Parts: sequence; structure tokens; C-alpha cells
Amino acid sequence: MEDTSSLITLGKITTLYGVKGWVKVHSSTEPMENILNYAPWQLKIGNEIKFVEIESGRVHGKGLVAKLAGVDDRDVARLYCGAEILVERSRLPELEAGEYYWRQLEDLLVYTVSGQLLGKVEHLIATGSNDVLIVRGTEESIDRRERLIPYLPDQVIKEIDLVKGSIRVDWDPEF
Repeated sequence: MEDTSSLITLGKITTLYGVKGWVKVHSSTEPMENILNYAPWQLKIGNEIKFVEIESGRVHGKGLVAKLAGVDDRDVARLYCGAEILVERSRLPELEAGEYYWRQLEDLLVYTVSGQLLGKVEHLIATGSNDVLIVRGTEESIDRRERLIPYLPDQVIKEIDLVKGSIRVDWDPEF
């Protein structure tokens, strides 16, 4: 298996679209079509990494579709379904101070301001009004509950420490 430590997952090829080799793409970029700016993609299929060029791509309804170069029929495109779309971390733009990529927040331990461990950030979701941390209890946390904590810097999110791997939140554990 190839070393993927310098790669970041930006999305996934989900399913087929049409009969001419197009695929549907789930993008984790904001806005979703920004994933097209990172071509060529490195696709992780099983334990293998394969470089692919994007011939064309566009927003389609509430999703995104793409045509991979050299993939001209449905049967060949099917081989790419389920593949993770990877790019070099170094290709991502630098963020302003106090801004974070979601991937930086995933797996951080979440503590209340009084020091109670609520769990670990499993993933985040966008709700329209604000992003939400999905925090799942661990063996060491106060319970094993899953909590949805709004990502509201200064209001709910009091401190993010990437070095310590933790987030401090002003959040009632009972909520």
C-alpha cells in the first residue's frame, strides 16, 4: 500500500450518472464544485492509488457530476464507484488565524469549560445556519452519549488547541 500521509480526502465517487462514463461525486469542499479545482485527483480504490484527470465536471441538481478522462462508458465508470478522492495537503489554501478545516477538528477531544470530557469529534455537518460538531462519548468521557454541539466560535466554542488535541466548549453536558 502506498503512503497516503500527505494526502487529504476531499470527496468520494458515489455512483454512476448516465451511460457515457460520468459519475456522481460527493464533495467535502465549500462550495462543493471547488473539488474540481484540485484535478488531477488521486483515487483510492481499495489499497491502490490511481491518478485521474477530470475531463469535465459540473453542478447537477443538488450534487456534482464529473467525467473522468478516458472513461467513456458505464461499465468502466462503475470501477470507480466508492473511490475516495484524494489530493496533496499542500494544495489546500492557507487559512486565516482562527479558521480550521473540518478534518483538523475531527478526532479532537471535547471538554466543557469546567473540564468534563464529553467525547471525541466524530465528524461535522453543515446545517445552513452553522456547522455542528458530532461528538461521540468515549470510554473516558462522562457518558457514551452522542451530542450535537453547534460550531459557534466565542459563543459555544471557547478554545481549540490542535497541539493538545482538544476543544473547550461552553455546553451543558445534560443537553
